[in-house]
Amino acid sequence: LSLQLLEKREGENETYITEFILLGFGNLREMQILLFLLLLGNGAILAVVLAEPRLHTPMYFFLSNLSCLDIFYSTVTMPKMLAGFLSGQQTISFAGCLAQLHFFHFLGSSEAMLLAVMAYDRYVAICNPLRYRLVMSPQTCLFLAAAAWVTGFLYALMHTVMSSQVHFCGPNIVYHFFCDIKPLLSLACSSIHLNMALLNFVTGSIALSSFILTFLSYLYIISFLLLKVRSQECRRKAFSTFASHLTVVSLFYMPVLGNYMISSPGSPSERDMISTLMYCILTPVLNPLIYTLRNEEVKTALKKFLNRKFYP
Repeated sequence: LSLQLLEKREGENETYITEFILLGFGNLREMQILLFLLLLGNGAILAVVLAEPRLHTPMYFFLSNLSCLDIFYSTVTMPKMLAGFLSGQQTISFAGCLAQLHFFHFLGSSEAMLLAVMAYDRYVAICNPLRYRLVMSPQTCLFLAAAAWVTGFLYALMHTVMSSQVHFCGPNIVYHFFCDIKPLLSLACSSIHLNMALLNFVTGSIALSSFILTFLSYLYIISFLLLKVRSQECRRKAFSTFASHLTVVSLFYMPVLGNYMISSPGSPSERDMISTLMYCILTPVLNPLIYTLRNEEVKTALKKFLNRKFYP
């Protein structure tokens, strides 16, 4: 099979790869259940936010954007992986590999920036509640969300264009369950120094800047609550408003920083694939559960929506 996926250029002695073989995890048919839960959970949040006027606030506007990102994020990798399990052939074309790489990094970087925006939103809501409506106006919210999506798209486009210029002449086995940059570049026959420099610098800049902004927002919130808020009840309510977001941020950043802050492309290990699986599949599945279990407004609106939908 591997030999069938190699072609020779006309008039040249040079061999180039037309398709890749994706390895990685073995038979994981139960991933179909995770995909269903992902679509169900994030779809429910989107429907509730759109249907309930009380949730038309900046916080839930950003939450609905996060749900959209989570749905798209996991469907970049899971359908192809499930199709491979069913057919027994985990092959992907070169163009399909670049498309998968592009959308994975587009949606992943957009989510990192959106989480930073959501942390800033909680900072303004808790530390400057009287100015919250003025600072987080509808125009500002739309601009911040659009900036996260557009920046993520341009960032991913840079990696896609750079990866398309790399020459691959074999082997063509990608030791991952999808086409990620580092395992793909480890198969290159041409120089990848510029690709790796951009990956380390640009990815590190986006991930670290988003993480630092998120960290500083929460640090300021905690300091504000401990030093300036005397009421225990007010503290409890304030902590509950961002505790779910803090949990989501932790689940997302821990594997991301570990995967992309290492300078060498190396050969991906099982640990790398498991950590990737966490933030591209498991975290999006857990996000709706975390937000709904810790948020009384969402739970109330969800009950109201379901009662109206099934018991009119």
